[in-house]
Amino acid sequence: MIQQADIAAFRRLTGQARHICIVSHTHPDGDAVGSVCALVSYLGATGKQARAVLPDAWPAFLNFLTEGAAIGAGPETAADALAQSDLLVCMDCNGFHRTAALEPLLAAFQGPKILIDHHLNPEREAFDLCISEPEISSTCELLFSLLTALAGTADKLPGACARALMTGMTTDTNNFANSVYPSTLRMASALLEAGVDRDEILDRLYNCGRENRVRAMGEMLRRMVITPEGVAYIILDARTRTALDLQDGETEGFVNIPLGIGKVHISIFLKEDAGHYRVSIRSKRGWSANRLARESFHGGGHEQAAGGKLYFPADIPHKEDAAPYIEEVTARFLQGTVSPQ
Repeated sequence: MIQQADIAAFRRLTGQARHICIVSHTHPDGDAVGSVCALVSYLGATGKQARAVLPDAWPAFLNFLTEGAAIGAGPETAADALAQSDLLVCMDCNGFHRTAALEPLLAAFQGPKILIDHHLNPEREAFDLCISEPEISSTCELLFSLLTALAGTADKLPGACARALMTGMTTDTNNFANSVYPSTLRMASALLEAGVDRDEILDRLYNCGRENRVRAMGEMLRRMVITPEGVAYIILDARTRTALDLQDGETEGFVNIPLGIGKVHISIFLKEDAGHYRVSIRSKRGWSANRLARESFHGGGHEQAAGGKLYFPADIPHKEDAAPYIEEVTARFLQGTVSPQ
């Protein structure tokens, strides 16, 4: 999975560094937060001064990972951390372009740079070391492989590190519903044997939400449209988001729900942002969310889990034109797709 030369290079670069800055992508999810918190914990246990900075705030349901951790958000925090660091590690994104306002700061950093990621098309030329593996469940699983290669066994990882790794892998696989490989189950087994309380993680992730989120889920499903071709889509505009009092991260997982309907092959969830919709796409086996994201939404990702953006007025004249755009591009997309047997 990970080349011995890459393990040796990671050991050398982190060994030479005293202060390490760890970053991830904008709108951080469980894999982003889990991987940066895990690496902060591991490096801290080896005597390094490690600090994580995210482009913006993480969802509140992940606070159980960040409590007491050296983690912050925003460009000012990043500038301060980078000024004190002699090594930069970028987690769970294939390049600086996915870090929004942090991008110019990261690109200008003069020290060594490491990328650890599981997305397609990593920007290898921007990094001194690139550890990239798309055929894996999550960045947390990739990091688990790296850290256990360094530590020897999973039970030698710090407890906070192990818990964060299990959390990130759990969220990125939708609790083992997609992108699960034999190595994913071996990771889970090793972490359970090391003492990770998976029941506590599941309770934190799925049983501690606000009432608003559950009611919003019902409203979104009421508005769901299913096309004759088997594409389900939900559009959350800014006005509705405000009316439902939804916080960042509280729509996580909404896109997966329509796939429980037999006739639905692809599920698309749009959430309005400044001048565009953020697009999440999930698909059943045999239908490529990645190709649809690349062809119609300026994005990409994994075969059955991808994302992108839909801009207005660049792609559609007005934000109200999102529905006909989705129906047009998905109908055209599915015309060239052979139904899986």
